[in-house]
Amino acid sequence: MNLVKKQIPIAIAFIAGIFMWWADYIPQYSVHKQYTMMLDWTIIIFGFALVIGVYSLLHHHANKIRRRSHQWGFSVVVYIAMFTMALAGLLHPKHMQSGSPLMWMFNNIQVPMQSTMFSILAFYIVSAAYRAFRARTKEATILLITGIIVMIGRVPIGEAMLGSTAGPYLTDFTEWILNTPNMAGQRGIMLGVGLAIIATSLRIIFGIERTYMGGGAD
Repeated sequence: MNLVKKQIPIAIAFIAGIFMWWADYIPQYSVHKQYTMMLDWTIIIFGFALVIGVYSLLHHHANKIRRRSHQWGFSVVVYIAMFTMALAGLLHPKHMQSGSPLMWMFNNIQVPMQSTMFSILAFYIVSAAYRAFRARTKEATILLITGIIVMIGRVPIGEAMLGSTAGPYLTDFTEWILNTPNMAGQRGIMLGVGLAIIATSLRIIFGIERTYMGGGAD
């Protein structure tokens, strides 16, 4: 049992990881062909994972409806919306074309709901920014001043408040903040993320990281 649960998954992860590294650095036709085949396998596995995910979602909401849990009516809405969208896509032969029932529901129901959700989130972001931008330290003060400059410089009302003389300078300064120090910080973060991905990949390939099997790293 230990062989099936630990040794075989570790061996598969090691072979797959080494092969994917080999396919990127050794441009051979046979290797590229096998690499393409493995990508096809990934698509197949993704399809099965999607089925399992849909089943898990429906099972979770079915339990809430059966038990009459708190706000179980939203689970009924999930069922109705999911099956309505699925039937609209399956029954209409050209469901991705403009004017089809699926695209009509997507453009007139889902897109407005997404816009509403993001509009509501904006108020929570402002509230969180107010709590985070309290000038208690020098770093928080710099963050507060920079945030105010960027917010005023990115909206038309900021340029209108400052007039035609100072408004364009504020806009240019805002663009400089976003394109120079902000971009430098983003690139530093992305470099850190890339190194973390490499480190995690090596830990998985060599069997040090085993959380993908449902256990700890030991």
